Amino acid sequence: MNFNIIIPAHNEDQFIGKTLQSLVLQTLQPKHVVVVNDNSTDNTKHIIEDYAAKHHWITVVHTKSSDTHLPGSKIIKAFNEGLKVLDDDFDIICKFDADLIFPNNYLECLAQHFEANEKLGMASGFCYIEKNGAWQLENLTNKDHIRGALKTYRKACFVQIGKLKASMGWDTVDELLAKYHNWEILTDASLKVKHLKPTGISYNKASKHLQGEAMYKMRYGFCITLISALKLAYKKRSFKLFRDYMSGYFKAKQKRKAFLVSKDEGKFIKDLRWRGIRSKSGL
Repeated sequence: MNFNIIIPAHNEDQFIGKTLQSLVLQTLQPKHVVVVNDNSTDNTKHIIEDYAAKHHWITVVHTKSSDTHLPGSKIIKAFNEGLKVLDDDFDIICKFDADLIFPNNYLECLAQHFEANEKLGMASGFCYIEKNGAWQLENLTNKDHIRGALKTYRKACFVQIGKLKASMGWDTVDELLAKYHNWEILTDASLKVKHLKPTGISYNKASKHLQGEAMYKMRYGFCITLISALKLAYKKRSFKLFRDYMSGYFKAKQKRKAFLVSKDEGKFIKDLRWRGIRSKSGL
């Protein structure tokens, strides 16, 4: 299968070389890797250009955006710049972060999953972070959720969900829309990916309300937002985050922010979320 990979990178000189080297060593090499250097001021540019000079299937795109790291919009806008240089001849497209080390058989195993199930729309491994000298599961979400750091899509699924949304919540709405279109999602626990920079470490204060805003834009409604905000804040051991999430939701509602999904998609998402809540509560 032909894999196209896009890697947005902003000041990743400590990590991007390790990510690219792990892709060079894949047992199934990608057809094309595009690294989008998004306004980096460190040595990222030189590292990725050196890899591109050595490997014809690596392309570098330079783009300029703000220095502000807002989760969602900045990274997907960079991804979309990379998408512009790819041709249409591929089976699988990936959005990878620039701070990952993949096991050598990562792409080959994903290809086997996609080949075995024509209804499989998205697949991934799991992120692990280093703590006290050991690599431990970065347990921030349910194990059936594909982390935004390592998204992989079948081409038909990627097109049908409308590609990726330049907004906080993009890495949740993509899965919800895939399910809406009857695609299946798979996470393979045997594929352990080293995540070199913990999630959220570069987020700034301006991003604190965006999670709640995303819940509004996905048409969760008040009750599901309340439950989801409580759950996320509990996982991160911070009641302040709960207040931030709810504040973001109400601010978005007051400003009537544009929704990420249609009414029909929103109804499907709410029904799906309620089924999940009832299932976990034993109702």
